[in-house]
Amino acid sequence: MKIFNLIRICLLYPIVVCGLSLTSQANGTESMAKLSSSGFYRLQLGEFEVTALSDGTVDLPMDKLLQQDADKTKAQLAGVFLATPTETSVNGYLINTGEKLVLVDTGAGSLFGPTLGNIVISLRAAGYKPSDVDHILLTHLHPDHVGGLAQDGERVFSSAMIHADQRDLDYWLSEAEMNKAPEENKGFFQGAMASLNPYVNAQKVVAFDGSQQILPGIKANATHGHTPGHTSYLLESDGQAMWVIGDLIHAAAIQFAYPEVTIDFDASPELALAQRSRIFGQAANSKAMIAGAHLPFPGLGHLVKLQNGFKWIPANYQRLRSKR
Repeated sequence: MKIFNLIRICLLYPIVVCGLSLTSQANGTESMAKLSSSGFYRLQLGEFEVTALSDGTVDLPMDKLLQQDADKTKAQLAGVFLATPTETSVNGYLINTGEKLVLVDTGAGSLFGPTLGNIVISLRAAGYKPSDVDHILLTHLHPDHVGGLAQDGERVFSSAMIHADQRDLDYWLSEAEMNKAPEENKGFFQGAMASLNPYVNAQKVVAFDGSQQILPGIKANATHGHTPGHTSYLLESDGQAMWVIGDLIHAAAIQFAYPEVTIDFDASPELALAQRSRIFGQAANSKAMIAGAHLPFPGLGHLVKLQNGFKWIPANYQRLRSKR
């Protein structure tokens, strides 16, 4: 895994890595009053009901993280009225199949500080309780995707089975791998262990190996590169399809038009680039929807292939239609 600068990690992972005592926005009426929306957006995908859940946003220094000239990054961001650090969404996705309630990723929990950790608030606003969730599919085990799984050593989603690629489980839950990692990277392992171990101990974790069917209408697709076992999920229902892509992209304002630009977070930048290009191409060709963990909330839309990159078309607004 790429060695990060400690100051940069303290910015992104203040509690896990640097031991800073910060309080999540989930606590306190004053911080709750600052939330700008209910934190969910619902649409229909065939017979599936898909609800985007906001975990909040985090400011990322894209000029330092993206693997290209910093001034070029700043100019590209300025061209779409953005600056650096860039406010970046963290999203999860809830799929009501009609039979099961399935959550893809759980946000940061208490691992990132006060601007994240709102998945449960958004879930409740959407009309569900954590105990309603039957399955949780993890794209990978970075803290901003697994931190919402546990609180104070207890399972937040008491009824859920956790599904993740064996490679990520073997890597991030390994004491031996953590001991080999640079000191500034150990927080990633500690966050994964704190989040997953309550489910491991309860025998609530199911490992899968690469691309395969997980549940009816939901397939895992191996998009290894960002992490050893990074996974995207293909939802298919009644002739409609959606790719839930995890961290195939972080900077929508740049990486759609220039997919060759990688980011420091990628364990294998070359492989991460190849997977992004592959999935984006498939989605554009098939006209499947895209759901991205770090696309501007709700992170839902389509891709159109351009000569050298892709154009992002955000999903058209739909009125809420509940299947419950």
